[in-house]
Amino acid sequence: MSWIVVISLIIPLIGTTLGSAMVFFLKDSINPKLQKILLGFASGVMMAASIWSLLEPAIDTYDNYKKWLIPGIGFLVGIGFLLLLDYLIPHIHIDKQEEGIKKNKLSKTFKMFLAVTLHNIPEGLAVGVVIAGMISGNINEHAMLALSIGIAIQNFPEGAIISMPLKEEGHSKLKAFVYGFLSGIVEPIAALVAILLTYYVSTILPFVLAFAAGAMIYVVVEELIPEANTGSHSNLATIGLAIGFVLMMALDIALG
Repeated sequence: MSWIVVISLIIPLIGTTLGSAMVFFLKDSINPKLQKILLGFASGVMMAASIWSLLEPAIDTYDNYKKWLIPGIGFLVGIGFLLLLDYLIPHIHIDKQEEGIKKNKLSKTFKMFLAVTLHNIPEGLAVGVVIAGMISGNINEHAMLALSIGIAIQNFPEGAIISMPLKEEGHSKLKAFVYGFLSGIVEPIAALVAILLTYYVSTILPFVLAFAAGAMIYVVVEELIPEANTGSHSNLATIGLAIGFVLMMALDIALG
């Protein structure tokens, strides 16, 4: 495994870790307006990555009806997979924490940890399938790095958004940081699973690329955007989304 593959695997985890580390530097909770911008920004990055880093390479693989059929099926299966996980795992929806607490006896902290872990699975899968595409020669290494960097960028605010509330609940800064860090470990694990799956069965790579795109879009639509648009100043989330989308688009096109 070359150094650039190892770096691409680790970069997203670094983003989550740095974001979680904000718990040591910020005295108070994240300003609600800033949180909306960060949630919108993360949504924009994930949307752009789903299109240019995942769906576009999957579509470009074929010349006939498979050009839309295979990516379409993969996308819908990815949505369905996250829908199933969302149903089976007793996590807290970011905007439904109190409701989740009443319905489940698991601790709030553990459910929040599960929630972030659930969010990170599709991101890890996305990195893994793009790395597999690079190994098989279907995707260049610059596009692989662009996706990895983009996901790391959106992981930074996500890590801060998770660790700060844990500190507010009365947990120590160290414990809040550790929970944030551990939630990010699922990304390289999911990436390695995706690499093994698609590297040894290269014919399914376009399907898995679209699958990862569907899973990421599910997280954006089901979790990030609803939370970003609750309450007042929802236009800040829209501004953040636009910035994140354009930044990831520029990264992917410039490096891809």
